[in-house]
Amino acid sequence: MSGIHYRVRGSGPVLVLLPGGDGDADGYGALGDELAAGFTVVTYDRRGQARTELPPADSLADHADDAAAVLAKVADGPAAVFGSSIGAAIALELSIRHPYSVSRVVAHEPPVSALLPDAEGMALFAAQKRLEEAYATAGVAAAMVAFAQLIAVNPGDREPEVEIGRPDFERPNLEVFLRHDAPAVRTYRPDVSALRADLVVPAVGRSTEGPPAECAHALGALLGVPVAVFPGGHTAPSLRPRGVAEALRAALA
Repeated sequence: MSGIHYRVRGSGPVLVLLPGGDGDADGYGALGDELAAGFTVVTYDRRGQARTELPPADSLADHADDAAAVLAKVADGPAAVFGSSIGAAIALELSIRHPYSVSRVVAHEPPVSALLPDAEGMALFAAQKRLEEAYATAGVAAAMVAFAQLIAVNPGDREPEVEIGRPDFERPNLEVFLRHDAPAVRTYRPDVSALRADLVVPAVGRSTEGPPAECAHALGALLGVPVAVFPGGHTAPSLRPRGVAEALRAALA
């Protein structure tokens, strides 16, 4: 786990947060602050991100192994994990590769086309491919517009105290996300037979529409478990941190 930059705050049982998009150890700052009163909240920079001294990964298996290494460093035993979007996909692979490292995995809208029926899965795979092509042909801004459309971002669906600044397409982690992490999610094929209903809690945003919601419900059907309903949409961990923290506490109870 040498070279992975991580952050620890709060006290209580260990809870690892795996952000979506290009989120790093400082991602989900408000959500982490909400949870720190009852949990030891751990976040870290994924491979290729600014403060982690490891090259980017083209496989979610590598990201899952890194998450397990962080857990081994900060926890004395199995710990809870919350992941959203790519973070949820990493959390699923973590539960498959390192099931004894986790006590509960809450997977909020993993955009994994392999979870969907053939037609819907092919449509999501194609949309993700178009996002990568937009990056290759027109750059970061065009790709992020495609990304926002894919996950149906609604900036107005947020808690009153959450402020949204102007889009920043110069964030250093974006290049890594678009070049390496987004393709890794698109091509991810989990061993669904190894997913455990006693470990994984699928979660969906109350206002989420389209593929992210479909993936959450497909995961619930696959496992035969209820899908936890969280406030907001796909980006609710950032836009509705107070509500998501409350829902997450309930999902982990």
